[in-house]
Amino acid sequence: MSDRPGLTPLGKFFVYLFGLLCIAAAIYKFGARFGITLPNLSGGGPSGAAFTRPFSGQGHVKIGVAYGTEKKRWLEWAVAEFAKSSDGSDVTVDLIPMGSLDAAHALVNGDQRIQVWSPASALYKESFVQDWIVKYGGKSPILSEERLALSPMVFVFWDERYQEFAKKYGKMTFSAIADAEQQKGGWDSIAGKPEWGFFKFGHTRPSESNSGLLTLVLAAYSYSNKTRNLTLEDIVNVGFQEWLAKLERGVADMSDSTGNMMREMVLKGPSSYDGLFVYESVAIDYLKNAEGRWGALRVVYPDYNAWNDNPYYIIDATWSSADQRRAALAFQQFLLSEPIQKESVLHGFRPANPSVPVKFAGSPFSDYASYGIQDTLGKMCDPPKAEVLNNLLTSWQRTQTGR
Repeated sequence: MSDRPGLTPLGKFFVYLFGLLCIAAAIYKFGARFGITLPNLSGGGPSGAAFTRPFSGQGHVKIGVAYGTEKKRWLEWAVAEFAKSSDGSDVTVDLIPMGSLDAAHALVNGDQRIQVWSPASALYKESFVQDWIVKYGGKSPILSEERLALSPMVFVFWDERYQEFAKKYGKMTFSAIADAEQQKGGWDSIAGKPEWGFFKFGHTRPSESNSGLLTLVLAAYSYSNKTRNLTLEDIVNVGFQEWLAKLERGVADMSDSTGNMMREMVLKGPSSYDGLFVYESVAIDYLKNAEGRWGALRVVYPDYNAWNDNPYYIIDATWSSADQRRAALAFQQFLLSEPIQKESVLHGFRPANPSVPVKFAGSPFSDYASYGIQDTLGKMCDPPKAEVLNNLLTSWQRTQTGR
């Protein structure tokens, strides 16, 4: 029998306490690794909803947000405001401007800078998820998603040129634009204005940018005279193929960025573009800037339209830590808070937070009616299936042969 002294009651208590601390530490590390958080009992975030501090206490966190440049001005402002908040004080948000399709491809190719993907719309989501699963297996890489703001598509033209276009064609449609592009005498044939040169219409490159791809989708819906269930039969239809080629071969130089394309139009005036097909928010953001340089712009809504919902996708990738996912969620909640959503309206977006009004003193939806901004929209179209979208892209690529 051992003659060593046994533990006293106090000693047993300390051994028991040490064991509990070890178990707690293991649970904490496991939770931090897999994103498990304990309930927050200390208050709410900027939108009033309670959420835990973004990290496990291991130091500063950096997240990369790949975003469409149509949100550039709003997001840059929001990032600066987030850094001033308690939830954003230990977070660096790296805004990475990328075309929506470019960002999807970058993620599939393993771009470790990106923790959040915020394209202009969910149009390419299904194709992205399919590409990811083919490469990595498993399930969808999207951990969570939320709409940030809404914006339909619009034609935006220099008003003087729009008035002459309307005299000849009446409505602004893709068919009328295709005809104007084919006029050998340009504006001389259209309006007796040879000094205006050729008719110059632009949209972004569909293989890289959401707005360019959506242009093709809405053109196809317009040609088919329907708002849903765009099919492969619609895309491979010979009449549609010839019509699309006529439209797309006349399009002026394409950019991979809607925001950059609009900026070029405003900087260079009608010598660059007579008109573009862009997000309503982008047009609104530049209306006043253009007026002081080259004259007024005119916004025209197409008969067949679609919502760009600017989703915010938190990505479940091996290169993203639990702390980064928490920080991404905190930034998402901040963007949906009422003050930040109200600021989005000033940049031409229709807020995703239903408690935030669209019209108020100083809102462009109240002040810019004279430019053509309106509440009512035309027929709203559904996103087509991935296979239809991919074949539509292939059709467009064929129209570019020899350009």
